[in-house]
Amino acid sequence: MKRIFEDTATAFALKTDSELERAYFLFRMIANEPLVRIGTAMTNFAIKAHLPVEGLIRATVFDHFCGGVSEKDCMPVVDKMYTKNVCSVLDYSVEGKDTEDPFDDAMDMILKVLDFVKEKDAIPFAVFKPTGYGRFALFQKLSEGKSLSDKEQEEWERVVTRFDKTCKKAHDLDVSLLIDAEESWMQDAADQLVEEMMRKYNKEKAIVFNTLQMYRWDRLDYLKQLEKRAGQEGFKIGVKVVRGAYMEKENERAEEKGYRSPICPSKKETDENFDNAVAYIVNHLDAISIFAGTHNEESSYKLMALMAEKGITHNDNRVWFGQLYGMSDHISFNLANADYNVAKYLPFGPVRDVMPYLIRRAEENTSVAGQTTRELSLLKKERQRRKI
Repeated sequence: MKRIFEDTATAFALKTDSELERAYFLFRMIANEPLVRIGTAMTNFAIKAHLPVEGLIRATVFDHFCGGVSEKDCMPVVDKMYTKNVCSVLDYSVEGKDTEDPFDDAMDMILKVLDFVKEKDAIPFAVFKPTGYGRFALFQKLSEGKSLSDKEQEEWERVVTRFDKTCKKAHDLDVSLLIDAEESWMQDAADQLVEEMMRKYNKEKAIVFNTLQMYRWDRLDYLKQLEKRAGQEGFKIGVKVVRGAYMEKENERAEEKGYRSPICPSKKETDENFDNAVAYIVNHLDAISIFAGTHNEESSYKLMALMAEKGITHNDNRVWFGQLYGMSDHISFNLANADYNVAKYLPFGPVRDVMPYLIRRAEENTSVAGQTTRELSLLKKERQRRKI
């Protein structure tokens, strides 16, 4: 298979020279772990102390990794990427709170996004996190099989109503809806609720998508069982497949509580688990649609090869590739250029509220072996090509 990800002219075609320089500067900063730690601490302090740093954050890290402060503010970025056939997933990246109002506010925002994206081919998906719609502790209690108090039961019913209202609207508007995965000790309750929504709204095709974090060794079995139930009960499955985002937290908790870690013992096993899940889905494409969320080049090539082997057209609507905005442009734009379905997660929200997301991005980039080095080498290659 042709190795298309080396083409930096296609990857960075939308970046001006100054945007290319900013990206190069940012990834050089992120490559320095002590600097990321210091920068994170200083940023947290500045925001809590209400120091006037939002302008600086907006002009650097925010504008590189986020689409804007509101859904309308994102449109220039959305339209620009769509000129290269790269779609967007508007991701309201304000982290979940523990009081009721923010949950209703988050739902109202997603409903607003669904209305907003209905007429836009450039935005084929909406997305939300379970803990944007209900308290983490409530999901955890249900996942642990504990009984809820009357008050908690009423609270859970409100969570279910929020999910149902959002999934129904997505179904009525024919917009696909990605529901993110979170920590393993709250995920069972989220899985059950999302599956309930699939039963209800995925009768004809996948509208509601659950997310499987494949650094968990149990997820492939879960997928196979889900596929059996879907076959028996007559609904379609939508899955976003990712490697995972909470590894350190998962391992620490397992050690502290004395249970077997849900995380694969090695990166190699995680990669195999991810690729096996993708292969399983491609072999069951009549029942399962996939959003392959990956920054891994080899996994992307493997999915491309599987599609070729099975005679699946590049733009078959049951197969999507996804990356985060501000990262892996060499994957996204080269795939789109080859006519595959590609969508970038485009976070948005007030600068102050999106900071926890941005800090996590910086820390993840620092901890993922080779990610930042690869980004830097490609940016350097394009700078040389342009002779900046």
